[in-house]
Amino acid sequence: MGGIALIARALGHEVSGSDANVYPPMSTQLEAAGIRLMEGYDPAHLDPVPDQVVVGNAMSRGNPAVEHMLSRGLRYISGPQWLAENVLQDRWVLAVAGTHGKTTTSGMLAWILEYAGLRPGFLIGGVPENFGISARAGDMPFFVVEADEYDTAFFDKRSKFVHYRPRTLVMNNLEFDHADIFEDLDAIQRQFHHLVRTVPGNGLIISPLNDGNLHDVLDMGCWTPLEHFAADYEASWHVRNAAADGSAFDVVCETEHVGRVAWALTGQHNVANALAALAAARHAGVPPAVGVEALARFLNVKRRMELRGEARGVRVYDDFAHHPTAISMTLDGLRKHVGDRRILAVLEPRSNTMRMGVHAALLADSLAQADQVWVYAPASLAWDAASVLRKLGARLHVSDSTQVIVEQVAAEASVGDQVLVMSNGGFDGIHQRLVDALAGA
Repeated sequence: MGGIALIARALGHEVSGSDANVYPPMSTQLEAAGIRLMEGYDPAHLDPVPDQVVVGNAMSRGNPAVEHMLSRGLRYISGPQWLAENVLQDRWVLAVAGTHGKTTTSGMLAWILEYAGLRPGFLIGGVPENFGISARAGDMPFFVVEADEYDTAFFDKRSKFVHYRPRTLVMNNLEFDHADIFEDLDAIQRQFHHLVRTVPGNGLIISPLNDGNLHDVLDMGCWTPLEHFAADYEASWHVRNAAADGSAFDVVCETEHVGRVAWALTGQHNVANALAALAAARHAGVPPAVGVEALARFLNVKRRMELRGEARGVRVYDDFAHHPTAISMTLDGLRKHVGDRRILAVLEPRSNTMRMGVHAALLADSLAQADQVWVYAPASLAWDAASVLRKLGARLHVSDSTQVIVEQVAAEASVGDQVLVMSNGGFDGIHQRLVDALAGA
């Protein structure tokens, strides 16, 4: 919604917005663009009456602003529909969908197009550091959108991505998530099938070679050419001579070696993200060799293994991982990068699915590569973290206080340690508090 607000402002609209607990980097982007932020959902925020209310999917019936909007008969629309009608019509849309890696792959793809001189528009659920912003309208035909399967709005329960109608579609992977929206994996696969139905016959779908859940989606019907990628198999797009931590690899397209990527990113998941982005960019006309050059200059996305600071020889990273698979992949990449140095993991189970405990049984194994683990467990958590994660033994520390976690991590950390903070929210500003505590300890 923040990105949509930025695009609307760039198109000349006067934009203001209401939300709860807005935090950087989005809050700073909005303020810099001259967008007025109002805390909470006071109906007075809708006076004077706006020309149109763009409703985010976090809003529900019973919300005072929503009830006021409906009772007054104000014009309203969902964010994805507004984007489709006002921005995406007549554009070449390149959409990136999947359970994991959407933000990073979208950032890579937008940067490759930018590096090639195509000046794309984009809407990404994070801030690619090459751009410093999460959204822009762009002035060329191409538009990159992070295509989320979450529902559109309280009045439109379809997945957001069915509004985008891409010509180029990347589907990175598919697992069960968003348990507050979907009953089971089949329900998510049906939404992905609806997305596949919107891709034209002269478009392209890019999908991993070895994801059975996505193969099931494609088996439901596919009317578009396919290209497959894999970091560890010989697909149309694959790699050779890869460093164990994913920091360097040769890219092979069909049978042709097109170049070597050497970058600051780690993890085999990012190698796969890179292949997907290269394939999508080629469909838009970017030669693979140019794409490889661009990736060597890719600076990652904020909150994706972002180094937030270093004090007393201890590095503190911020990562968005909030699903066991993402947690495991992130830790694996970091472990292979730092070798025997200790990893101190700090996890906030914040997503609706995590708080419900849907993936709780998988968490202990996903955290296995960490030397010490702190889990934030407020009263609202629906499961007993100490019991569920007991197989971590003495490595596990559970607390309902972020201050206690900060103090314990600062006391435990020593030179060479890597502190990995994982949350899909602001986490009470714990990242900077850790850096400050380490510096003052």
